[in-house]
Amino acid sequence: MALLRHTTGTVTERQALTVNPAKTCQPIGAMYAALGVHNCLPHSHGSQGCCSYHRSALTRHYKEPVMAATSSFTEGSSVFGGQSNLLAAIENIFTLYAPDVIAVHTTCLSETIGDDIPQIAAKAREEGKVPAGKYVIHANTPSYVGSHVTGFANMTKSLVTYFSDWSENRLRTVNIIPGWVEPADMREIKRLAALMGVEIILFPDTSDVLDAPQTGTHEFYPRGGVTIQALRRTGASQATIALGPTASAPAARELEKKCGVDSHILELPIGLRATDAFVDTLRRTAGVEVPAALVEERGRLMDVITDMHQYFYGKRVALWGDPDQLVSLAGFLADLDMKPVYAVTGTPGRAFEERMAKVLAGRVPEAKIRQGPQADMFLMHQWIKEQGVDLLIGNTYGKYIARDENIPFVRHGFPILDRVGHSYFPTTGYMGGIRLLEKILGALQDQQDRNCPEEAVELVM
Repeated sequence: MALLRHTTGTVTERQALTVNPAKTCQPIGAMYAALGVHNCLPHSHGSQGCCSYHRSALTRHYKEPVMAATSSFTEGSSVFGGQSNLLAAIENIFTLYAPDVIAVHTTCLSETIGDDIPQIAAKAREEGKVPAGKYVIHANTPSYVGSHVTGFANMTKSLVTYFSDWSENRLRTVNIIPGWVEPADMREIKRLAALMGVEIILFPDTSDVLDAPQTGTHEFYPRGGVTIQALRRTGASQATIALGPTASAPAARELEKKCGVDSHILELPIGLRATDAFVDTLRRTAGVEVPAALVEERGRLMDVITDMHQYFYGKRVALWGDPDQLVSLAGFLADLDMKPVYAVTGTPGRAFEERMAKVLAGRVPEAKIRQGPQADMFLMHQWIKEQGVDLLIGNTYGKYIARDENIPFVRHGFPILDRVGHSYFPTTGYMGGIRLLEKILGALQDQQDRNCPEEAVELVM
């Protein structure tokens, strides 16, 4: 905390140093995606410490036990390869834990060695270590490239590669790839589709997995998650809607290439405009009408925006986190006449800056947008030192800047380690938009109450 007080207000461009990156590593995203498959056990092909970190990161965010296995590399595995470890692990996992799927993701160590996971999985099947009707799938997710978002994208694409079946007979279903969002958001997307009368296949789906109810009995595999049968049918759906280009587009494009299923790649439905785009695409794709109940939900969001506009207008906001979330958030804030002036993401990809420019459409000409290794929390703090902001929105790692600079802070994204509620209350859809506005208004008005003189404290704001 004290180190932040030495942050300078002058930005010096860095080439090889990252200070508090605005991302985490690929295997965490792969593990999260795998948990969205029913009766699936994620498996970390690397050291025991790697798996422990990935599990603890997810557990701390979702406040739920995260089950995963590991190849438990030792010095010998690091030199001679991890084939024997993985073969033994596959046999033990199916014998002891009886999953339907083992989803293997690689780590830095196994990628550096060059372990061939498909070859090892084939050998395990040849040796009878994989029971009939069970599966071993994989995704390559070294931590030295990409981020947790690209790890999620890689594992989600693998679900298509391993399970989607081409079919001449098209179903009336629509595939929806939700991107990296909360279990509550996945539940909200399913609710919106049900309200419109559209049968969907959502994958992956972590609702009822990482927000499962307390029943008094531990369930190693909670009831949630997309089933293998549903994944097989994705190749016969009439279309795929991919929410979030970074996290969801690779799987949608693979499904289009493999099975000829048309894909529609949209921004995450956070806020009014992005939710409108999602609802309209779902309406056109499925050939249905938007029900009155959903129109009313939109109207309630519009009512909050109209009633509270004076508190939003002109407020400068700093954002950090995942690119898909930041783009939709920035667009929503701009629609509120707020000014998302700073945004950083550690997830690589120049398209992020182009997408931000498109969604802001010149409405915030002073905006500073950055992605990559040096787009970190240190840079964000330097920008804030140069010219302050009225609000921070991002994951828990911004709390030190919020405390040091006395700036209102709304937690959003991954990871949130010091609060609860994010996995239970959606911020997608129209109702999620109202929830997000309530959090923003609460932070801004709490700050107003704290800082105003005694005679200016108002009962009704």
